[in-house]
Amino acid sequence: MRLWALRRLRTFGPSQRGRDKTGEGLHASRSDGLARALTAAPANAPRPGAITLARHGEPALSRKVKLSSREYREFWARYEIMGLAPGQTPPAHLVDFVDACDVLISSTRLRAIESAQAVGRGKAFTHDEVLVEAPLPPPNWPAWIRLSPRIWGFLARFHWWFFNHHQGEESRRDAEARADEAAAKLEAIAAGGRDVVVLAHGFFNVLIDRALRRRGWRRTSREGYKYWSTRRFERF
Repeated sequence: MRLWALRRLRTFGPSQRGRDKTGEGLHASRSDGLARALTAAPANAPRPGAITLARHGEPALSRKVKLSSREYREFWARYEIMGLAPGQTPPAHLVDFVDACDVLISSTRLRAIESAQAVGRGKAFTHDEVLVEAPLPPPNWPAWIRLSPRIWGFLARFHWWFFNHHQGEESRRDAEARADEAAAKLEAIAAGGRDVVVLAHGFFNVLIDRALRRRGWRRTSREGYKYWSTRRFERF
């Protein structure tokens, strides 16, 4: 009798009831399915609207000069308060984006506000200081080194980005945190299906771009860094 019982145990082994084809328990499978159901978006949830980041138009400040490091600081301070140069026509596709959008926002800098007015053509918009440009403190080089504002801007951004050269202004880490805050605000607006257009600044738009893509947004178009250029994001 004992021999017969041992043979039965060896033949059949442990019971396979409650197991699925992958070898995992049915209870685990059901639990995974419940988790997927709980985290899935409702079938009637609206698709998020598109987010378009646009750079402002050309400011009314000539860059055809050679400057020392100290003079570039003064140049940048003037740049930050200047409006747009006259006689500009915003690109037609940007005007179309603004015509079709539900929400138009600009930074609090005058060049961004005037850009929003130019593309909005009377459309109501708000402005938010979270969208202002990241600072550009140049390296402290001797006065005999004189460069164009474009080159100084590149050098200032390089030192700010790689060497944390901020001279008591906003650091790279702080600017990236602010860009993530801006991305969260834009995402919340677009979540209800509203299209958003932002008139802001070249480099800070890049930081928002990075923040949006970390949040799962897909960049569907990019036009570079020129004035009036756009970056468009959608979530599928």
